[in-house]
Amino acid sequence: MLTAPAYSYRDDPAVPSFPDDRPLVIFDGVCALCSGFVRFVLRHDPQGQFRFAPAQSALGTALYRHYGLDPENWESNLLIADGQLFLRSEAAIGIISRFGGLWRLLRVLRALPRSWRDGLYDVIAANRYRWFGQHAYCAVPDPALADRFLSV
Repeated sequence: MLTAPAYSYRDDPAVPSFPDDRPLVIFDGVCALCSGFVRFVLRHDPQGQFRFAPAQSALGTALYRHYGLDPENWESNLLIADGQLFLRSEAAIGIISRFGGLWRLLRVLRALPRSWRDGLYDVIAANRYRWFGQHAYCAVPDPALADRFLSV
């Protein structure tokens, strides 16, 4: 079901209601690389345009299921922006290019075939625990940033 109408999750009773006025990043909360990426986004997003939810949360699991993804296999960060789903390399490029400034230049990566970009993404995702490690639990955000993490 990876392609769905914009905001289709609003009509899915299995998806908890959540504020979707800003882009939402669903990430593997126990993956050290994924948590590091979230910290990177937080550092480069001082305007606070992104919200976050761990894939292991009720919201993350429901969104994985809504889009027909395996809710036990979190091999892609999800970006939901303007009600649309972006996966793998498109999610990463979509997140970073929203920082503004020189970061927008990374949009040029879209000139590469998606199969190449996603192939590299898949290799990293498949090995992320071995190469970067994992946490026994999802890290608790800094209290000053808690409003950017959804816990529904």
